[in-house]
Amino acid sequence: MHLSKFYANLRFNENSPMRNLIFLIILLFSRNLSSQQISEYSSVPLLNFPKIKSSITMPVKIPLSEIGNMINNSVPTLIFQDDSFTDNNNDQFKVKVWKTRPIRLVGGTKQNLLIEVPLKIWVEKGIGTFGFYNYQNTTFETVMYFNTQLTFNNNWTMVTKTEPMGYKWVTKPVLDYGRIKVPITTLIESSLKKQQADFSKTIDEMMLEQLNFQQYAIMAWNQFSEPFEVSEEYKTWLKITPISVNITPLIFYGNRIDANIGIDTYSETFTGRKPASSPLIKTIANFNSVQQLPNNFILQTTVNIPFTEATAIAEKTFLGKEFDFREGKSKVKITSIKVYGEKDRIMIEAATEGAIEGTSFISGIPVYDEMKRKIVLSDTQFKLKTKNILYKTATFLFQGKIVKMIEDEYGIPTAELEDSSKKSIEETFNKEYYKGLKMNGKVFKLKPSQIILNPVGITAIIDTQAQLELSVKGL
Repeated sequence: MHLSKFYANLRFNENSPMRNLIFLIILLFSRNLSSQQISEYSSVPLLNFPKIKSSITMPVKIPLSEIGNMINNSVPTLIFQDDSFTDNNNDQFKVKVWKTRPIRLVGGTKQNLLIEVPLKIWVEKGIGTFGFYNYQNTTFETVMYFNTQLTFNNNWTMVTKTEPMGYKWVTKPVLDYGRIKVPITTLIESSLKKQQADFSKTIDEMMLEQLNFQQYAIMAWNQFSEPFEVSEEYKTWLKITPISVNITPLIFYGNRIDANIGIDTYSETFTGRKPASSPLIKTIANFNSVQQLPNNFILQTTVNIPFTEATAIAEKTFLGKEFDFREGKSKVKITSIKVYGEKDRIMIEAATEGAIEGTSFISGIPVYDEMKRKIVLSDTQFKLKTKNILYKTATFLFQGKIVKMIEDEYGIPTAELEDSSKKSIEETFNKEYYKGLKMNGKVFKLKPSQIILNPVGITAIIDTQAQLELSVKGL
């Protein structure tokens, strides 16, 4: 399989909105293994690669207009209605109360919301005695004000305490009986105060019901209890385990609420049979309250390159290549080459013919070369097995030539991996995965930071420096 096809096998699981909402960025580097590797893994019951711990920071911006929409959708246009003249000790009074426009929210300075409720009120009042009344109605407007204090407890619950903050008259209520003008402000005010106190309780009840984040946190956590298959063909599994969540205090602005969420996770890659599932949870641990989180984060994950692929790269580079290591007098041709692992070193075994017939063993510790954008060898060592060495000088010259050639020319290219991954991540970062929840992000840097050998290949730990933001709009 060509390396470009190998690197192109990037898969995402986008079936679950909640999974995509909180943990999808862990999946961005989930890559398939080369088809040439299947036979090697078929005899291995379960092969797992390094367990990678990552921390993801996600600033969350919640426009107050969204909370306002939630309240407006819960409060009917006709808020209150009294159609009886005889109730309330025969008060001879009817009333209807409507919203005149959407309820408005503004952020306060002490983790509070200032709520403005504009109202139109229609009243009809009977004036008279002994069962004889003259009825007159009028319509007027007022604006009620409330103060809601919000507390986000670390058990994922939001607690609110709403208190009335008075009201103002837009037009005062007056009944017009021709010559007699009857102000009914006092009568209306007592009713308004009662309605305002009741409405404060309604706001708190709505907030408690709608802002219960614990159920969503449990749902998201359990989404990853079951390892999912990255590739059926290549028998590759990815298991994500969230560890803890960190949340900064809510910050209130005039038009939005901000917070930072930090998610600590483990990601594990498995090849072979499906790994065991994590147990489902019914309750979730409290989140950690922290004062601040970094704007950028480092996400770590792995990509696995089989030795069959590493050998294919070496064959393409060196197989059949001729070189002269002593001024045109000592030509050597590479007739076969293979790559495998030995402890913590990559071993390149190259057979040659010509001036030196034998097998060279060049080993080195794999490292990432940022300039070449390749995985290359460092701390190289050389060993030669041959039957026709005549001169020690020739051996020394041959060693210098072939080792330098391997160091200069051999490497597992990562440029395509880096570029395609960066593009895929940014495409994934800038999508609306769930109605009303949109992510925006940017990758600043992506590169392998550590190279580890496993029994059948090379595992590269990839560091991705990125920035992510979650905005809430149109829920």
